[in-house]
Amino acid sequence: MSGYSTAERRRPSRRTTAVRPVPSPSPSAPGSAPGRRRGGRLSRLLGSSVVQGALILVALVWITPLAGLLLSSMRSEQDNATEGWWTALTDPSQLSLDNYSALLKDSGIGAAFWNTVLISVPTTVLVVAIAALAGYAFAWLEFPGRDGVFLVVVGLLVVPVQIGLLPVAKLFGAVGLFGTIAGVVLFHVAYGLPFAIFLLRNYFAEIPREMLEAARMDGGSEWRIFSRLVLPLGRPAIASLAIFQFLWVWNDMLVALLFADSESQPLTVALQSQMRQFGSNIGVLAPGAFLSLVVPLIVFFAFQRHFVQGVMAGSVK
Repeated sequence: MSGYSTAERRRPSRRTTAVRPVPSPSPSAPGSAPGRRRGGRLSRLLGSSVVQGALILVALVWITPLAGLLLSSMRSEQDNATEGWWTALTDPSQLSLDNYSALLKDSGIGAAFWNTVLISVPTTVLVVAIAALAGYAFAWLEFPGRDGVFLVVVGLLVVPVQIGLLPVAKLFGAVGLFGTIAGVVLFHVAYGLPFAIFLLRNYFAEIPREMLEAARMDGGSEWRIFSRLVLPLGRPAIASLAIFQFLWVWNDMLVALLFADSESQPLTVALQSQMRQFGSNIGVLAPGAFLSLVVPLIVFFAFQRHFVQGVMAGSVK
Protein backbone atom coordinates (compact mmCIF):
# COMPACT_ATOMS: atom_id res chain seq x y z
CA MET A 1 0.00 0.00 0.00
CA SER A 2 2.89 2.32 0.63
CA GLY A 3 4.12 1.85 -2.96
CA TYR A 4 1.08 3.67 -4.44
CA SER A 5 0.55 7.37 -4.48
CA THR A 6 -2.57 9.05 -3.18
CA ALA A 7 -3.77 9.88 -6.74
CA GLU A 8 -3.38 6.26 -7.83
CA ARG A 9 -5.38 5.02 -4.87
CA ARG A 10 -8.25 7.41 -5.72
CA ARG A 11 -8.25 6.53 -9.42
CA PRO A 12 -11.04 4.07 -10.28
CA SER A 13 -10.20 0.80 -11.87
CA ARG A 14 -10.63 0.53 -15.65
CA ARG A 15 -12.63 -2.66 -15.20
CA THR A 16 -15.23 -0.85 -13.13
CA THR A 17 -18.29 0.24 -15.16
CA ALA A 18 -20.22 3.22 -13.88
CA VAL A 19 -23.95 2.58 -14.00
CA ARG A 20 -26.14 5.67 -14.11
CA PRO A 21 -29.55 5.43 -12.47
CA VAL A 22 -32.43 5.56 -14.96
CA PRO A 23 -34.94 8.22 -13.92
CA SER A 24 -38.42 6.91 -13.47
CA PRO A 25 -41.09 8.55 -15.64
CA SER A 26 -43.01 11.35 -14.05
CA PRO A 27 -46.63 10.55 -13.23
CA SER A 28 -47.74 13.65 -15.12
CA ALA A 29 -45.67 12.92 -18.23
CA PRO A 30 -47.73 12.28 -21.36
CA GLY A 31 -46.04 8.94 -21.98
CA SER A 32 -46.40 7.61 -18.47
CA ALA A 33 -48.90 4.94 -17.54
CA PRO A 34 -51.15 7.24 -15.43
CA GLY A 35 -51.10 9.85 -18.20
CA ARG A 36 -52.05 7.24 -20.78
CA ARG A 37 -54.84 5.96 -18.54
CA ARG A 38 -56.26 9.46 -18.06
CA GLY A 39 -56.04 10.12 -21.81
CA GLY A 40 -57.75 6.82 -22.53
CA ARG A 41 -60.58 7.55 -20.11
CA LEU A 42 -61.06 11.01 -21.61
CA SER A 43 -61.13 9.59 -25.15
CA ARG A 44 -63.64 6.94 -24.16
CA LEU A 45 -65.79 9.56 -22.42
CA LEU A 46 -65.83 11.89 -25.42
CA GLY A 47 -66.43 8.99 -27.76
CA SER A 48 -69.31 7.57 -25.79
CA SER A 49 -72.74 7.60 -27.34
CA VAL A 50 -74.21 9.47 -24.35
CA VAL A 51 -71.91 12.47 -24.79
CA GLN A 52 -72.40 12.49 -28.56
CA GLY A 53 -76.14 12.36 -28.11
CA ALA A 54 -76.04 15.26 -25.66
CA LEU A 55 -73.94 17.35 -28.06
CA ILE A 56 -76.33 16.62 -30.91
CA LEU A 57 -79.26 17.64 -28.72
CA VAL A 58 -77.58 20.93 -27.78
CA ALA A 59 -76.83 21.62 -31.45
CA LEU A 60 -80.45 20.96 -32.42
CA VAL A 61 -81.78 23.26 -29.70
CA TRP A 62 -79.29 25.95 -30.76
CA ILE A 63 -80.11 25.74 -34.47
CA THR A 64 -83.90 25.47 -34.15
CA PRO A 65 -84.57 29.26 -33.96
CA LEU A 66 -82.34 29.82 -36.98
CA ALA A 67 -84.17 27.15 -38.96
CA GLY A 68 -87.52 28.63 -37.94
CA LEU A 69 -86.43 32.10 -39.03
CA LEU A 70 -85.23 30.77 -42.39
CA LEU A 71 -88.45 28.88 -43.08
CA SER A 72 -90.61 31.81 -41.96
CA SER A 73 -88.70 34.12 -44.29
CA MET A 74 -89.52 31.85 -47.24
CA ARG A 75 -93.25 31.54 -46.52
CA SER A 76 -96.04 33.92 -47.38
CA GLU A 77 -97.55 36.20 -44.79
CA GLN A 78 -100.83 34.27 -44.92
CA ASP A 79 -99.08 30.95 -44.21
CA ASN A 80 -97.15 32.46 -41.31
CA ALA A 81 -100.37 33.87 -39.86
CA THR A 82 -102.36 30.64 -40.05
CA GLU A 83 -99.81 27.88 -39.41
CA GLY A 84 -96.46 27.41 -37.69
CA TRP A 85 -93.20 27.42 -39.59
CA TRP A 86 -92.66 23.69 -38.94
CA THR A 87 -95.50 22.82 -41.32
CA ALA A 88 -93.18 23.75 -44.18
CA LEU A 89 -91.14 20.63 -43.39
CA THR A 90 -94.05 18.45 -44.54
CA ASP A 91 -95.30 20.85 -47.23
CA PRO A 92 -92.31 22.30 -49.13
CA SER A 93 -94.65 23.98 -51.62
CA GLN A 94 -95.04 26.81 -49.08
CA LEU A 95 -91.43 27.87 -49.60
CA SER A 96 -90.43 30.49 -52.15
CA LEU A 97 -88.00 33.39 -52.58
CA ASP A 98 -90.68 36.01 -53.19
CA ASN A 99 -90.05 37.68 -49.83
CA TYR A 100 -86.35 38.08 -50.57
CA SER A 101 -87.11 39.46 -54.04
CA ALA A 102 -89.47 42.02 -52.54
CA LEU A 103 -86.96 42.84 -49.81
CA LEU A 104 -84.13 43.48 -52.25
CA LYS A 105 -86.41 45.69 -54.35
CA ASP A 106 -87.18 47.77 -51.28
CA SER A 107 -84.86 50.76 -51.59
CA GLY A 108 -84.96 51.45 -47.87
CA ILE A 109 -83.81 47.98 -46.81
CA GLY A 110 -81.21 47.80 -49.58
CA ALA A 111 -79.74 51.17 -48.63
CA ALA A 112 -79.74 50.17 -44.96
CA PHE A 113 -77.83 46.98 -45.81
CA TRP A 114 -75.10 48.91 -47.61
CA ASN A 115 -75.00 51.46 -44.81
CA THR A 116 -74.31 48.59 -42.41
CA VAL A 117 -71.44 47.44 -44.62
CA LEU A 118 -70.05 50.99 -44.84
CA ILE A 119 -70.16 51.25 -41.04
CA SER A 120 -68.89 47.80 -40.07
CA VAL A 121 -66.00 47.32 -42.49
CA PRO A 122 -64.19 50.68 -41.98
CA THR A 123 -64.70 50.46 -38.22
CA THR A 124 -63.17 46.99 -38.07
CA VAL A 125 -60.22 47.96 -40.28
CA LEU A 126 -59.48 51.14 -38.31
CA VAL A 127 -59.76 49.47 -34.91
CA VAL A 128 -57.51 46.56 -35.88
CA ALA A 129 -54.90 48.78 -37.59
CA ILE A 130 -54.67 51.37 -34.81
CA ALA A 131 -54.77 48.76 -32.04
CA ALA A 132 -52.00 46.71 -33.69
CA LEU A 133 -49.72 49.75 -33.92
CA ALA A 134 -50.50 50.86 -30.38
CA GLY A 135 -50.18 47.34 -28.99
CA TYR A 136 -46.72 46.95 -30.51
CA ALA A 137 -45.66 50.35 -29.15
CA PHE A 138 -46.88 49.58 -25.63
CA ALA A 139 -45.28 46.13 -25.69
CA TRP A 140 -41.83 46.74 -27.18
CA LEU A 141 -41.08 50.45 -27.59
CA GLU A 142 -39.65 52.64 -24.86
CA PHE A 143 -41.09 56.18 -24.66
CA PRO A 144 -41.80 58.59 -21.80
CA GLY A 145 -45.05 57.92 -19.97
CA ARG A 146 -45.68 54.56 -21.63
CA ASP A 147 -46.95 52.80 -18.51
CA GLY A 148 -49.12 55.75 -17.49
CA VAL A 149 -50.76 56.02 -20.90
CA PHE A 150 -51.40 52.27 -20.94
CA LEU A 151 -53.05 52.49 -17.51
CA VAL A 152 -55.35 55.20 -18.90
CA VAL A 153 -56.24 52.91 -21.82
CA VAL A 154 -57.00 50.06 -19.42
CA GLY A 155 -59.11 52.40 -17.29
CA LEU A 156 -61.23 53.29 -20.30
CA LEU A 157 -62.39 49.68 -20.45
CA VAL A 158 -64.71 50.26 -17.50
CA VAL A 159 -66.41 53.31 -19.06
CA PRO A 160 -69.90 52.29 -20.27
CA VAL A 161 -70.96 53.26 -23.77
CA GLN A 162 -74.13 54.88 -22.45
CA ILE A 163 -72.14 57.53 -20.56
CA GLY A 164 -70.64 58.97 -23.73
CA LEU A 165 -73.76 59.01 -25.89
CA LEU A 166 -75.03 62.47 -24.99
CA PRO A 167 -71.69 64.34 -24.78
CA VAL A 168 -70.42 62.82 -28.02
CA ALA A 169 -73.75 63.57 -29.74
CA LYS A 170 -73.41 67.25 -28.77
CA LEU A 171 -69.79 67.26 -30.00
CA PHE A 172 -70.71 65.65 -33.32
CA GLY A 173 -73.56 68.10 -33.74
CA ALA A 174 -71.14 71.01 -33.24
CA VAL A 175 -68.65 69.72 -35.84
CA GLY A 176 -71.26 68.50 -38.35
CA LEU A 177 -70.82 64.74 -37.90
CA PHE A 178 -74.14 64.00 -36.24
CA GLY A 179 -76.47 61.95 -38.44
CA THR A 180 -73.69 60.72 -40.76
CA ILE A 181 -71.99 57.39 -41.35
CA ALA A 182 -68.64 58.96 -40.44
CA GLY A 183 -69.98 59.90 -37.01
CA VAL A 184 -71.16 56.36 -36.31
CA VAL A 185 -67.80 54.95 -37.46
CA LEU A 186 -65.82 57.36 -35.26
CA PHE A 187 -67.92 56.52 -32.21
CA HIS A 188 -67.42 52.77 -32.70
CA VAL A 189 -63.70 53.23 -33.28
CA ALA A 190 -63.28 55.34 -30.13
CA TYR A 191 -65.07 52.84 -27.90
CA GLY A 192 -63.55 49.78 -29.54
CA LEU A 193 -59.91 50.83 -29.23
CA PRO A 194 -59.34 50.35 -25.46
CA PHE A 195 -60.20 46.66 -25.47
CA ALA A 196 -58.43 46.12 -28.80
CA ILE A 197 -55.21 47.77 -27.60
CA PHE A 198 -55.32 45.84 -24.32
CA LEU A 199 -55.80 42.53 -26.13
CA LEU A 200 -53.11 42.98 -28.77
CA ARG A 201 -50.59 44.50 -26.38
CA ASN A 202 -50.81 41.46 -24.10
CA TYR A 203 -50.52 39.12 -27.08
CA PHE A 204 -47.53 40.93 -28.60
CA ALA A 205 -45.78 41.00 -25.23
CA GLU A 206 -45.61 37.18 -25.31
CA ILE A 207 -43.35 37.24 -28.38
CA PRO A 208 -39.78 36.21 -27.35
CA ARG A 209 -37.54 39.23 -26.88
CA GLU A 210 -34.59 37.40 -28.43
CA MET A 211 -36.45 37.19 -31.73
CA LEU A 212 -36.97 40.95 -31.89
CA GLU A 213 -33.41 41.68 -30.79
CA ALA A 214 -32.06 39.38 -33.50
CA ALA A 215 -34.14 41.23 -36.08
CA ARG A 216 -32.77 44.57 -34.86
CA MET A 217 -29.20 43.28 -34.97
CA ASP A 218 -29.79 42.29 -38.60
CA GLY A 219 -30.61 45.92 -39.37
CA GLY A 220 -34.39 45.70 -39.40
CA SER A 221 -36.27 48.90 -38.70
CA GLU A 222 -39.18 49.03 -36.26
CA TRP A 223 -41.70 49.20 -39.09
CA ARG A 224 -40.11 46.24 -40.85
CA ILE A 225 -40.08 44.22 -37.62
CA PHE A 226 -43.71 45.11 -37.01
CA SER A 227 -44.92 44.29 -40.53
CA ARG A 228 -42.75 41.25 -41.28
CA LEU A 229 -42.45 39.63 -37.85
CA VAL A 230 -45.01 40.83 -35.32
CA LEU A 231 -48.07 40.90 -37.57
CA PRO A 232 -47.63 37.31 -38.90
CA LEU A 233 -47.06 36.03 -35.36
CA GLY A 234 -50.09 37.95 -34.08
CA ARG A 235 -52.43 36.80 -36.82
CA PRO A 236 -54.62 34.62 -34.54
CA ALA A 237 -55.21 37.45 -32.06
CA ILE A 238 -55.81 39.97 -34.84
CA ALA A 239 -58.32 37.66 -36.54
CA SER A 240 -60.17 37.10 -33.25
CA LEU A 241 -60.29 40.84 -32.60
CA ALA A 242 -61.55 41.53 -36.13
CA ILE A 243 -64.36 38.98 -35.75
CA PHE A 244 -65.49 40.35 -32.39
CA GLN A 245 -65.35 43.95 -33.58
CA PHE A 246 -67.22 43.22 -36.81
CA LEU A 247 -69.98 41.28 -35.03
CA TRP A 248 -70.41 43.96 -32.40
CA VAL A 249 -70.71 46.79 -34.93
CA TRP A 250 -72.86 44.81 -37.37
CA ASN A 251 -75.41 43.91 -34.69
CA ASP A 252 -75.37 47.28 -32.93
CA MET A 253 -78.56 49.30 -32.81
CA LEU A 254 -78.14 51.66 -29.84
CA VAL A 255 -75.35 53.80 -31.29
CA ALA A 256 -76.82 53.82 -34.79
CA LEU A 257 -80.28 54.66 -33.45
CA LEU A 258 -78.89 57.82 -31.88
CA PHE A 259 -76.15 58.94 -34.28
CA ALA A 260 -77.58 57.93 -37.68
CA ASP A 261 -80.38 59.66 -39.54
CA SER A 262 -82.86 58.16 -42.01
CA GLU A 263 -80.31 58.23 -44.85
CA SER A 264 -77.42 56.66 -42.92
CA GLN A 265 -79.30 54.16 -40.73
CA PRO A 266 -78.03 50.56 -40.75
CA LEU A 267 -80.07 47.41 -41.20
CA THR A 268 -80.83 46.96 -37.51
CA VAL A 269 -82.45 50.39 -37.27
CA ALA A 270 -84.32 49.88 -40.54
CA LEU A 271 -85.79 46.60 -39.32
CA GLN A 272 -86.73 48.19 -36.01
CA SER A 273 -88.60 50.96 -37.84
CA GLN A 274 -90.39 48.35 -39.96
CA MET A 275 -91.46 46.56 -36.80
CA ARG A 276 -92.81 49.76 -35.34
CA GLN A 277 -94.78 50.67 -38.47
CA PHE A 278 -95.84 47.20 -39.62
CA GLY A 279 -95.78 45.00 -36.57
CA SER A 280 -97.38 41.97 -38.27
CA ASN A 281 -95.40 42.21 -41.52
CA ILE A 282 -93.45 38.98 -41.11
CA GLY A 283 -92.80 38.91 -44.85
CA VAL A 284 -90.44 41.87 -44.42
CA LEU A 285 -89.07 41.29 -40.94
CA ALA A 286 -88.16 37.60 -41.32
CA PRO A 287 -86.06 37.85 -44.51
CA GLY A 288 -84.49 41.09 -43.27
CA ALA A 289 -83.52 39.49 -39.96
CA PHE A 290 -82.09 36.43 -41.71
CA LEU A 291 -80.14 38.67 -44.11
CA SER A 292 -78.74 40.52 -41.13
CA LEU A 293 -77.81 37.19 -39.52
CA VAL A 294 -76.22 35.38 -42.44
CA VAL A 295 -73.41 37.90 -43.04
CA PRO A 296 -71.87 37.51 -39.53
CA LEU A 297 -72.13 33.74 -39.92
CA ILE A 298 -70.19 33.88 -43.18
CA VAL A 299 -67.52 36.08 -41.59
CA PHE A 300 -67.21 33.79 -38.57
CA PHE A 301 -66.85 30.58 -40.57
CA ALA A 302 -64.41 32.26 -42.97
CA PHE A 303 -62.06 33.12 -40.08
CA GLN A 304 -62.94 30.20 -37.82
CA ARG A 305 -59.48 28.64 -37.94
CA HIS A 306 -57.74 31.86 -36.90
CA PHE A 307 -60.39 32.52 -34.28
CA VAL A 308 -59.82 29.14 -32.60
CA GLN A 309 -56.06 29.70 -32.67
CA GLY A 310 -56.50 33.09 -31.05
CA VAL A 311 -58.77 31.75 -28.31
CA MET A 312 -56.45 28.82 -27.56
CA ALA A 313 -53.26 30.92 -27.67
CA GLY A 314 -51.33 30.54 -24.47
CA SER A 315 -53.54 27.80 -23.03
CA VAL A 316 -51.12 25.01 -24.00
CA LYS A 317 -47.41 25.41 -23.40
